[in-house]
Amino acid sequence: MQAQQELYIGLMSGTSMDALDAVLVDFQGSQPKLLQHIDTPLGEPLRSELIALCKPGNNELHRLALADRQFAELSAELVLKLLQVAGYRASAIQAIGSHGQTVRHMPEAISPYTVQLGDPNTLAALTGIPVVADFRRKDIALGGQGAPLVPAFHDALFRQQAADANAIAILNLGGIANISVLQAQNNEVLGFDTGPANTLLDLWFQLQHPDAADTFDRNGDYAASGKVIDRLLEKLMQDPYIRQAPPKSTGREYFNQQWLEEYLEQLPHWHGADLQATLAEFTAQSVAHGLQQCQVDSIEKVYVAGGGAFNRDLMQRLRHNYPQANWHSVAELGVDPQHLEAMAFAWLARQYMLRQPGNLPTVTGASRATVLGGLYLP
Repeated sequence: MQAQQELYIGLMSGTSMDALDAVLVDFQGSQPKLLQHIDTPLGEPLRSELIALCKPGNNELHRLALADRQFAELSAELVLKLLQVAGYRASAIQAIGSHGQTVRHMPEAISPYTVQLGDPNTLAALTGIPVVADFRRKDIALGGQGAPLVPAFHDALFRQQAADANAIAILNLGGIANISVLQAQNNEVLGFDTGPANTLLDLWFQLQHPDAADTFDRNGDYAASGKVIDRLLEKLMQDPYIRQAPPKSTGREYFNQQWLEEYLEQLPHWHGADLQATLAEFTAQSVAHGLQQCQVDSIEKVYVAGGGAFNRDLMQRLRHNYPQANWHSVAELGVDPQHLEAMAFAWLARQYMLRQPGNLPTVTGASRATVLGGLYLP
């Protein structure tokens, strides 16, 4: 270990709830350096329980408390494995930035709230490393959406690329799609959740292929085999969330199987592949609509991260729906598309330790910038 290293761990499990990602990042240089990454499936029955907790159910307070501990235990196992693989002691790590698993995100409730599971006390105790967690609620307390939080990291990481163009966008295609728009002429950052990405695509693929080896539409092959249902797509694009002006954020609480079934009830008949194609086109068109909502003169480049970056069919649809920009992977900027979000929470932990703001009021709608999260000592 080199004495000058400044090491943080980031943990992220997104809306897709397919896996937990852990990254080890060195922030000593001018740009953060990803030293090691590792992931693990959430596994059953934990994954099913987390999905179930996204909507009201019986005895949910007890079930939530159990899942809170279980997710923290899984997180601790992954951190210890990461350290072993990377060859570092726990004492070398400044802090863990733990996003936790979101099970309710209700920024439009009468009293707005958001809930992420993964008890940071348990995580700190089991790893022996300070944990920074609970990143979203301070922003909500200040009148913000509490999401998305990654645009601040995108700005810190990719500002130089924005200086070389009129404007660039970073698009994360996780369970939900979110954008960050960086403009060259000023330091203002725009960003919000545009709508669903992999959440509905994975859901429908799994319903149609319950025995498949993959839990997702690899390369978008299933969607590519279908034909877009224009009548349904038009209705989807009129959904209130898509038409809502930013700041806005969403999640599985809104875009879920019940939401989809309500639209399907309006169709006399449909084929599985055609619906997959329609959902893929819906993702692409809602992203394009979101980029247009930013009202930036010229977004010259869009860099894509998240699992959706590997979906060839979806990427073709995005290029078709927003042809005025050149489309790239964030890999071209030296960042693995699968690990950008986890790196963001390592960065947010560092921001907390430095007592620096982690949110962007222009993105979340909060009344001011603020330090996010709380510190939990081992």
